[in-house]
Amino acid sequence: MRSILIIFCSLCLWLNLCCPSFALTNAQISEGDLTEIRSAVRLTQTAIQAAKKGDLLTAEKIWSDLIETFPENPALWSNRGNTRAGLNQFEAALADLNEAIRLAPDQVDPYFNRGAILEQLQRLTDAIADYNKAIELDPKEAIAYHNRGNAYGSLGNWEQARQDYQQATALDPRFAWAAESYALALYQVGEEQAALDRMKAVVRKYPLFADARVALTAMLWGQHQFGEAESNWVSAAGLDERYRDLDWLKTVRRFPPKLLSDLENFFKLQ
Repeated sequence: MRSILIIFCSLCLWLNLCCPSFALTNAQISEGDLTEIRSAVRLTQTAIQAAKKGDLLTAEKIWSDLIETFPENPALWSNRGNTRAGLNQFEAALADLNEAIRLAPDQVDPYFNRGAILEQLQRLTDAIADYNKAIELDPKEAIAYHNRGNAYGSLGNWEQARQDYQQATALDPRFAWAAESYALALYQVGEEQAALDRMKAVVRKYPLFADARVALTAMLWGQHQFGEAESNWVSAAGLDERYRDLDWLKTVRRFPPKLLSDLENFFKLQ
């Protein structure tokens, strides 16, 4: 359900970076150690800023340089894996996340990040296993529930997906993608009015959320509210030109089947 183009949004940089992988007392830290640590902290911030700006190649190189210095630091492996996923280098990203989990098997972030990568590789059962582990480690992690819902949706288990999206929304009411996904799953399982009400609420709260506006257009059309659907499409179409491309919607965005069918009918009769 989640597009490759937005996978990086579902991956979280591990920001709790303690560059040496072991504890040192003040007496044990030499001036050279301190210089190396300060340099690593500066490089870490540079990598994070580069990733935020979309310069993933620069970020990936910095993480690689830091890994050479601190190979036992799981956060560095995790962050390079996330960056490589953003570059669509999924096999290399998976190898990095495997190493992060080997080094820190009780940390949550690498599990749901690896799960997102496994989804893109269509290893959905393996992805769900990683999300299950993330939820076991932190039952309040909304992203893990949301991503597990994506995997269940891809398997066609929309009722389980609905439950996961509902839980993600309850845990983090400001999680816009979870709120939209919950409405989409409701629509797919036949709760059309509840889905429509929720999608309208999402669009009111996030009026520039193109994905939600397009989904609302399809729902309105499917419920024979043709005038409102047309009006909403005028607002949606200008936000992101990709949503005019039915092939992109089918192969990349991959809306749930019922909504995609309604959207296709809207395009045919528009």
